[in-house]
Amino acid sequence: MHLYPDEYYEFFIKFNEGDYYTCHDLLEEIWLTEKDNLFLKGLLQMTVAIYHYEYGNVKGARSMMRAGHTYIQKYRPKHWGLNLEIVNEFIEQSLNIIPNDIDRIPFEDISTLPQLPQLILYLQED
Repeated sequence: MHLYPDEYYEFFIKFNEGDYYTCHDLLEEIWLTEKDNLFLKGLLQMTVAIYHYEYGNVKGARSMMRAGHTYIQKYRPKHWGLNLEIVNEFIEQSLNIIPNDIDRIPFEDISTLPQLPQLILYLQED
């Protein structure tokens, strides 16, 4: 028996595989039916931030990561089986790594950007 929408479970698989574009679609599908769920919106923004960063949209990554950080705060320390302390730490580390003096870089120069920390997401029993 599932406690959460199927898309939420699939999100964890796709996130850990690094398929952030699909993560966005999965979370957005749930969020569109639960627009007051800022927890989902926070994960959605964080995922979009990683996607933007990987394609050189540094300004967009910064903006989305900050928004994701804001949205998850009231759900800490744990919500929907996810340890948000780990997510919060990842976001804060990422915000310290994402350059503040760059808005965008060409795709062929992506490798010059500092690497974001690795985040593996998993569900914990309540």
